[in-house]
Amino acid sequence: MRKLAINRLRERRPLDAAAVDRFLARNEVPIVEGARCTFLFRGEADEVFVVHRTFGLPDHLALRRLRGTDLWYAVLELPEGSRVEYQLEVVRGGQRERINDPLNPRLAHSPVGSSSVCYAHGHVVPDWTAFDPEARPGSLTDLVVPSRALRRDCPVTLYRPARFRRDGRYPLLIVHDGGDYLGYAAAKTVLDNLIHRLDVAELVAAFVYPGDRLAEYANSAAHARFLTAELLPRLEAELPLAGTPSGRCLMGASFGAVASLATAYRYPDVYGSLLVESGSFVFTDIGTEHGGGAPFEPVVRFMNRYRAAPRRVADRLFVSCGVYEPLIVPNRSMVPVFEAAGMTVRYTEARDGHSWENWRDQLRDGLSWIFPGPQKFFYE
Repeated sequence: MRKLAINRLRERRPLDAAAVDRFLARNEVPIVEGARCTFLFRGEADEVFVVHRTFGLPDHLALRRLRGTDLWYAVLELPEGSRVEYQLEVVRGGQRERINDPLNPRLAHSPVGSSSVCYAHGHVVPDWTAFDPEARPGSLTDLVVPSRALRRDCPVTLYRPARFRRDGRYPLLIVHDGGDYLGYAAAKTVLDNLIHRLDVAELVAAFVYPGDRLAEYANSAAHARFLTAELLPRLEAELPLAGTPSGRCLMGASFGAVASLATAYRYPDVYGSLLVESGSFVFTDIGTEHGGGAPFEPVVRFMNRYRAAPRRVADRLFVSCGVYEPLIVPNRSMVPVFEAAGMTVRYTEARDGHSWENWRDQLRDGLSWIFPGPQKFFYE
C-alpha cells in the first residue's frame, strides 16, 4: 500500500518551511487517498482540532504537529462517497477560535453561517444542482397571503416552470423553509434542470416562510390551517393547478418535515404525497430522553401519539436522512410505522449530515418519484 502523503513528507530531509510549502502547493486539502482523508493546518498554535457534527465520531478530532514545522495534521477514515462539513478550532494561550479551513476553498452555507467541506473518495456533486445554460429558467414571483390562522401576513415565493401555460394543469409542491431551500439548496436551479431533463413533471412550487419557526413547525394547528384552508384555496383559485390530492405534495427538512407530517395528519385527504428530509421525528416511547430541549416537546408529544396509533395521512412518502446525523435512528424507525399505516414509502440514506447540500442532493430522487415527468395527466 502506498504511503500517505503526510508520511512521505515526514520522512523528507531537510524537513523545513520550503518542503512544507512545496507539499501544500502539490496537494488539495483535505488530502484524500482512498478511504483516508488528511486534514491540515499551518500556523503557530498550542492545540488544533477538527470540529464537526458527524454522528459516530468524536466531535473534536485532535491534530498533531509535524515535528520541526508549523504544520498540523490528522488522518480520518471515511467511507466511499462521504461528505463532511467541519471547522478548525485553534487554541492559542488558552483562547479558542473556530475558523473555516484556510487551506480548503470548498464551503457550505446555511442560516447559521458557513463551514468547510470534505469530499471523501467517490463523492460526486450532482451535475443537475449547478446552473445549466441549456435549461430554460422558470420564474419566481413574491406574494403575501394574509393569514387569520397565524395572525400575520405570510410571504410566499411562487415558482412557475418555463413553459407555464394558463390552459395547463400543474401539480403543486408546497415547500417549508422556502427561503432556505432557494438560498442554500439551489431549489430554483434544481427545478429548472430536472424539468428540462424530463426527470420531473412541470410543476408549480410555493415556497413558504416561517414566522416563529420552532413554534409554527412543531405540530401547529394554526400552521396546518394556514396551508390548507388559506394558502391552498388561494393558489388553486388563481393558478391552473391539478386540484387533486395526487397533485399536491408537502415538502420540508428537519422541523419542516415535522410540519409537513403534522399538516397531513390534520388534513389526511388533502395531500397525496410528502417529501420529508432528515425529519426531526423525535419520540420517547422507547426511553425517556430525547435531548432536544424545550422546542422539541410538542414534537415528541405528536410523534409519541402518532406512533401509538399510526394512520394513513398521504398515499406516498419519500423519506431521506443522512447517516452522519443523530436523526438517522428515528428516521429509520419511522419507515415501518409509515408502511404499517398503509402508505407507500421510499426511503433513502446518504453519507452526509444534517445539511442543506444533503437535502439538495436528494431532490431528484424524491421529486422524480412523486411527480415523474413528463406526466400528461396534469395537463389534460
